Amino acid sequence: MIMRLFPALLIALILWGCGGPDVTSSGKVSTTTGWAYNDPENGGFEVKTAVEQEEGPGQVLVEGGTFTMGRVQDDILYEWNNVPRRVTISSFYMDITEIRNVDYREYINWLNRVFNMNNPQVVRAALPDTLVWRDPMAYNEPYVEYYYRHPSFNEYPVVGVNWLQAQDYCIWRTDRVNELILVDMGHIELSTDQQDERNFNTESYIYGLYTPNIINPIESLNPNVESRLINVEDGILLPKYRLPTEAEWEFAALGLVGNTVDELVWERRTFPWNGHNVRNDDPRVMGQMRANFVRGKGDMMGVAGSLNDAGSITVPVKSYWANDYGLFCMAGNVNEWVQDVYRPMSFNDVSDFRPYRGNQFDKMTIDANGSPVIDSLGRLRREKITEADAEGRFNYRKSDYRNYQDGDKESVFESGEQDQSVYLGSGSMYVNNETERMSLMNDQVRVYKGGSWKDRAYWLSPGERRFLIETESRDDLGFRCAMTRVGTPTGL
Repeated sequence: MIMRLFPALLIALILWGCGGPDVTSSGKVSTTTGWAYNDPENGGFEVKTAVEQEEGPGQVLVEGGTFTMGRVQDDILYEWNNVPRRVTISSFYMDITEIRNVDYREYINWLNRVFNMNNPQVVRAALPDTLVWRDPMAYNEPYVEYYYRHPSFNEYPVVGVNWLQAQDYCIWRTDRVNELILVDMGHIELSTDQQDERNFNTESYIYGLYTPNIINPIESLNPNVESRLINVEDGILLPKYRLPTEAEWEFAALGLVGNTVDELVWERRTFPWNGHNVRNDDPRVMGQMRANFVRGKGDMMGVAGSLNDAGSITVPVKSYWANDYGLFCMAGNVNEWVQDVYRPMSFNDVSDFRPYRGNQFDKMTIDANGSPVIDSLGRLRREKITEADAEGRFNYRKSDYRNYQDGDKESVFESGEQDQSVYLGSGSMYVNNETERMSLMNDQVRVYKGGSWKDRAYWLSPGERRFLIETESRDDLGFRCAMTRVGTPTGL
């Protein structure tokens, strides 16, 4: 009997010696002060525990890791602009498909409703350029008129969108998704009469610069405040939608998660699928093309009765087979914009973790009362950081790092200028001071990847990269959105 009671007595002694159960491990009490969380009598410091990030609509988790970024096939153009190097990508979310025509028309419809009465220029600036379809030696006028608007093309990727327009779409999508989250949880009333700068913007809402009609106020545990708005610490609002970085896009396109066994990648890929062939080797669909691309000169889709990719131009965004992350058309159909500023040898300069070229650090604009201000679109106004803001820091010293470590020291100063305190700023090394012409390489040039319906198979390799001025658009160039994954890389 005594032996049976001994384990129970031992446990009781341990608990007594430790002062009882460890409530701090449950997240109810501070491990550093002993004060209880979420207790109005202690001042109401609120802490949300075990909150897991939800996937945004139309997205899938891309589990990160290390991979060899860059060239995976012969550099037949001898550009040396994608030299292989090993990097690490943290987990993130990616759109399953490219943004469709119907998605972009939804965006334009919202802009029309909110801005067209007083600020029609906002709508005009967002419209895709349907004239990208014109070819001096081809009859493409039907695409100019119908491709973006006709319901038969609803599921096709939007084209004619430049990099800046894609960025604005990501901001708009963030706000609409977060607005609906608050509506669905019964916190705010859905409003369709928003006008001009008085519209729901995630950051403006958080800072109290735009207050929608509150239906179900959030009770505040602060004894001095009756209710409050939902904030970042609640873990309810999703992070920002954005364009993927070049490294993220390439990592997601390769989908090496399907070839990994105990940290061993047993086959490196040339395309988003295994093997060097562009035809499917599955016996059930043997010989069918895996992507929408040009097979040879003048051959856009094959012979009638047996079309090789069934796409004379683009195809619906869920065509062919998804890669091992569940992403469609990461090769072919349309090229896709990514975040990065293009440099031929970027791989030699960027970091090993989350590599990216294009940082422009900024800060919120603050008024005389110390409060943030909004612009004409209802977004928080932001400004570049100054040297004073970066004083005493070692990780960054200025705002614009787009051309960081790019050329010699003198290249960023005016030609012949002896006083090097006269700094022309980012991009000056690419300006011809006599003609004021910009070179093809400057800080407004962005990377695009993936290959398209009018490209040969060479460009379908995720490692290949090309560039275009951020204000230009094409009939074979679209985009998809990404979102940062917060918390654990794999989920709970």
